[in-house]
Amino acid sequence: MSEFITGRRPVLEALEAGTPLEKIVLIFGARGTTLQRIRQLARGRGIPVSQMDKRRFSQLFSDANAQGVAAVVGSKAYAEIDDILQAARERGEPPFLLVLDEIEDPHNLGALIRTAECAGAHGAIIAKHQAASVGQTVAKTSAGASLRLPVARVTNVAKAIEELKGDGVWVVGADMTGDRLYSDVDYTGAIAVVVGNEGRGIRRLVKEKCDFIVTIPLYGKIASLNASVAGGLVLYEVARMRHKEKKV
Repeated sequence: MSEFITGRRPVLEALEAGTPLEKIVLIFGARGTTLQRIRQLARGRGIPVSQMDKRRFSQLFSDANAQGVAAVVGSKAYAEIDDILQAARERGEPPFLLVLDEIEDPHNLGALIRTAECAGAHGAIIAKHQAASVGQTVAKTSAGASLRLPVARVTNVAKAIEELKGDGVWVVGADMTGDRLYSDVDYTGAIAVVVGNEGRGIRRLVKEKCDFIVTIPLYGKIASLNASVAGGLVLYEVARMRHKEKKV
């Protein structure tokens, strides 16, 4: 099954047929009786409905016949946060997680999951709303890592971070507003690395839940790094420190 279903009638038919859908995305301001019915059926099935501007919608759903609506087809069995923490315990290692706060681009999501798996992370946490889900594009971009790395999908990222902290996990956000270098933090214990949205960064409430906010120095003229690149640098700094610790 394709990753996306686009168009008002196809999405409505998918809902009526009970097709497993992860979320439905609408262009801001889209109206009509068919869309009202789509919203009604989605609400009845507990499928989240989000909105985005026309430019962003066109980037993610390039089908010219999308008619302002797209549905993301489910293709990933998500884990629970406890499953990820249990995986760390079974490996006899302090937990190492990646937390993604509203990453919208499936290619960025796939790249981050791939890097997290390669760096030895035990799992990732992604947002349920206003974010990409783990579908075929993510599976392809991650070179299959999304099928290997446990991924938990949560409604409230800030609350998920509180849950992690309650289990003794230190939470480090990667953001250009950070007050310490990403290489100046001890990552050898239980750690979760938070990466924010491609344009907005980490949301304020999520940022406030972090124990540290770290930054990556920039020496060129561009003001910021791509989200997957920034996340990859921090993830591999965690891996470097943890494996260095094992060798000592």
